[in-house]
Amino acid sequence: MHPDEREAVIDDLMAFQESKEYYAKVGKAWKHGYLLYGPPGTGKSTMIAAMANFLNYDVYDLEVTAIKNNNELRKLFVETTSKSTIDCSIDLTGKHRTDKKASSNKDPDNNDNPKLPIDPEKDDATKVTPSGLLNFIDGLWSACGGERTIIFTTNHKEKLDPALIRRGRMDKHIEMSYCRFEGFKRT
Repeated sequence: MHPDEREAVIDDLMAFQESKEYYAKVGKAWKHGYLLYGPPGTGKSTMIAAMANFLNYDVYDLEVTAIKNNNELRKLFVETTSKSTIDCSIDLTGKHRTDKKASSNKDPDNNDNPKLPIDPEKDDATKVTPSGLLNFIDGLWSACGGERTIIFTTNHKEKLDPALIRRGRMDKHIEMSYCRFEGFKRT
């Protein structure tokens, strides 16, 4: 990361940390979202640790794909402490229905007659839905507790659903790249 970019992140973190009155005045949850993206091996986890260390926050590592359903996601969020950084690894591409799932709606006798539709409420009870994830980031659930940073990491920003990474949800997007010569210089 270029020294100017590093300073911009530090300035952004300090501005967030000093803005409690602003968030209270406008009635918003005191949280700030970051999206770190770039190829594997570019130090996204190290960046999260550095940001949490700078703010003196606890770090919670959340593997979104390992969460069973929206209720479990909500419980995990409510159990995080104030002054926390939530590290969310994501691989969401905006495709809510896969070909595998679509093909599973065929009759098991391999004829092309579709099976009865799956009960959507039952289906949603066994997975994290896009709606549940958005509520986690900035819906009603996010109003629980105090100051938090939510940091999403991905190797493929272009594959993410734009609703997930829009400003207001992910306030700052930081591209992580491989270390260049400037990264070894001390200013």
